[in-house]
Amino acid sequence: MTLETGDDAPEVEATNQRGETVSVSFEAPTVLYFYPRDDTPGCTVEAKQFNEEMTSYRDAGVAVYGVSTDDVESHEAFADKYDLDFDLLADPDGEIADAFGVDLDGNAAPRTTFVLDEGEVKATYRGVDPDGHAREVLQDVLDENLATLN
Repeated sequence: MTLETGDDAPEVEATNQRGETVSVSFEAPTVLYFYPRDDTPGCTVEAKQFNEEMTSYRDAGVAVYGVSTDDVESHEAFADKYDLDFDLLADPDGEIADAFGVDLDGNAAPRTTFVLDEGEVKATYRGVDPDGHAREVLQDVLDENLATLN
């Protein structure tokens, strides 16, 4: 079952496109998005748009991670091809997907995005349309931050 708002966020340790081990506890604002495959049309649109919004995410204090079941080498080629400036986490065994309750379909994750903070899930997006999703999530995060501050 996919994690929902209020659920505890699992800690994640995975290898990024540079072969570095990345550990994430989700104590700080984070967007973790699952996508099916590197360098396919929808996944490319989604990754490029997250990349285009990266300055705004960083200015808001939000980290972004993309996750797919592709391996490190595939992530490296994808990130290099599109000059992606955020971590792509390799999940070839589906362990991260399983921890978040994202059911794999033919060893590919359906488009699912989580907003996490303070060790818990703040929002879940399923059946994501990749075009415009990065901006939608950013706007939701900013609106939530504004609501928290007011």
